[in-house]
Amino acid sequence: MNFLLLFTLWGCRDEYYAWGLLQISKAVSFLNNDCKLVHGNVCLASVVVTQTLDWKLHAFDVLSEFDGSNETSSTQMLQYAWLVATQYKAMELAKSDWAVIKKSPPWAIDSWGMGCLIYELFSGLKLSKTEELRNTASIPKSLLPDYQRLLSSTPSRRLNTSKLIENSEYFQNKLVDTIHFMEILSLKDSVEKDTFFRKLPNLAEQLPRQIVLKKLLPLLASALEFGSAAAPALTALLKMGSWLSAEEFRVKILPTIIKLFASNDRAVRVSLLQHIEQFGESLSAQAVDEQVYPHVATGFSDTSAFLRELTLKSMLVLAPKLSQRTLSGSLLKHLSKLQVDEEAAIRTNTTILLGNIASYLNEGTRKRVLINAFTVRALRDTFPPARGAGIMALCATSSNYDITEIATRILPNVVVLTIDPDSDVRSKAFQAIDQFLLMAKQHYEKTNIAEATGGAGTGSSSIPGNASLLGWAMSSLTLKGKHSDHAPVASVSPSALTSTSSNATSAVDTPSTAPIRVSSTPDFTEHHAPPSPTSTDGWGELENGIDEEPENDKDGWDDLEPLEDTKPAPALINIQAAQRRPVSQPVSQTKASGIRPKSTSKLSKDEDDDLWGAIAAPAPKTSKPLNLKSAATDDDDPWAAIAAPAPTTRAKPLSSGRGRGAKPAAPKLGAQRINRTSSSGM
Repeated sequence: MNFLLLFTLWGCRDEYYAWGLLQISKAVSFLNNDCKLVHGNVCLASVVVTQTLDWKLHAFDVLSEFDGSNETSSTQMLQYAWLVATQYKAMELAKSDWAVIKKSPPWAIDSWGMGCLIYELFSGLKLSKTEELRNTASIPKSLLPDYQRLLSSTPSRRLNTSKLIENSEYFQNKLVDTIHFMEILSLKDSVEKDTFFRKLPNLAEQLPRQIVLKKLLPLLASALEFGSAAAPALTALLKMGSWLSAEEFRVKILPTIIKLFASNDRAVRVSLLQHIEQFGESLSAQAVDEQVYPHVATGFSDTSAFLRELTLKSMLVLAPKLSQRTLSGSLLKHLSKLQVDEEAAIRTNTTILLGNIASYLNEGTRKRVLINAFTVRALRDTFPPARGAGIMALCATSSNYDITEIATRILPNVVVLTIDPDSDVRSKAFQAIDQFLLMAKQHYEKTNIAEATGGAGTGSSSIPGNASLLGWAMSSLTLKGKHSDHAPVASVSPSALTSTSSNATSAVDTPSTAPIRVSSTPDFTEHHAPPSPTSTDGWGELENGIDEEPENDKDGWDDLEPLEDTKPAPALINIQAAQRRPVSQPVSQTKASGIRPKSTSKLSKDEDDDLWGAIAAPAPKTSKPLNLKSAATDDDDPWAAIAAPAPTTRAKPLSSGRGRGAKPAAPKLGAQRINRTSSSGM
């Protein structure tokens, strides 16, 4: 009973004593009323306290059956009555008045013992003689009337222990009510459970700390593990668990939490992810990789945007404990899909997460993933905070890029954002440019020193100023119903992502596909959000808007060239090919031909409909075939070197010495054009 002394010192004696007496009263009532048995030796020495601080009745040495009509029913009590101390014996038992005992109710002897127990409990003294029971100074006033009835001199008038449980106001307190509710939790409906568990965290602070940790906490963990507790109970469990030592927390709380990750209850999963920072550090790497992550990863593809976002944020705690195989093989594929999620905040937070966990990826994965994820995807997002997050992520991971990547892939993409419509993006872009230019300058100085000393320095140093963890963007829930705050993700085609070349004159951005607008007036038109990628290739799928080389089909965020030249039109290819052919033309023949580009104005009206009219040869002035030799030597005609011969009825081969080949020049389009009579009246 050392626990009783402790609770006396803690100042919560009455609440705990009430709980203990209630348990003993229930045990005695069960023996007397349900089993028709008499314990015969109820006192403080017959009570034991378990590890969960429950009170249990023992010392059943004189337990006997009580039946007044049966002569042999009290044989056990007669034989072993000497084992009971005299001060604990009822008056009739002390006098061995068996006739009175047989006429008394079954609870008469044990009710007297309950009075002795109450006296010893509150006085703190062992009962030495029966007369001491008259001293009631230490008995609580709410329990005093019942105490006096338990010790009535007339056995038939003594209080039944079942009535003691029902009538006494002493047993009505927060501790008793809380433990009683937890013990019959399976009988409560969902509304009662939800209300109770929402109040439990605050209630636990008002209850005795030891009874909370040793009694309520195991009950709560069991209820959560077997599904009888509601999701808010997890908050109370973690609050109580915070009062344990680290070792006790790992033994008593973590096994339950790990099992909860397998729950199909979405509310439980949300509660776990919301509080993961409280227990994530205590999880072992093996438990996270093998037991926790497989269940958490299902949230990446959940239909609830809120759960997807919580799953994403939980990776900041779990990622350091994941193996490289899980990081590269599973996590990055999920992040690739979330970077084109329909929720702008999720896309932004995905970029932020990738910047924060970059140090946990191996070097090969960082080389393949980071630049493509930040430049090709994040910097071209239609949501301004997503572009800003891409810039911040590049700065935070600057030590992972060599000088060639900085000069050819990072700076060109960041410089474009210096004229971004959003002022915050512009500001971050200039900061990033300063940081990367400083790295380039350091590389330049290091290279000069190496050349001067005969070494070969090719490394680049980083600026650690922005290497801290990136903060999360706003929650996706705050963006609901605020369409004016951000534009939805535009549908991005592969051609749109490769339309920006390194040469400014060849850049082609259309309003419908360009993810970043650099005009003075932002014009983010309404687009449907892109569907989540269905493939598992990650950063590198064409449907995700990233051009990728065929050999990189299985990699995420492969080494793409975001600044490729736009492929020229077929007509321009023909012109450029013709310009590269050597053409030898004598000057005298050129002057003699007299053909000028102005002769094209005499062609029929059908020439306007000819798609090839821009590069066609001029129409003949007479019905006779053109003198190809003289036409090819006109110095004043810029198109003479690449123009096709005029259509004739007879194909005349070119001279083999003019670099044109020996094939007959009989263009089919020209012949068909001459023979048309529908619109010109010919």
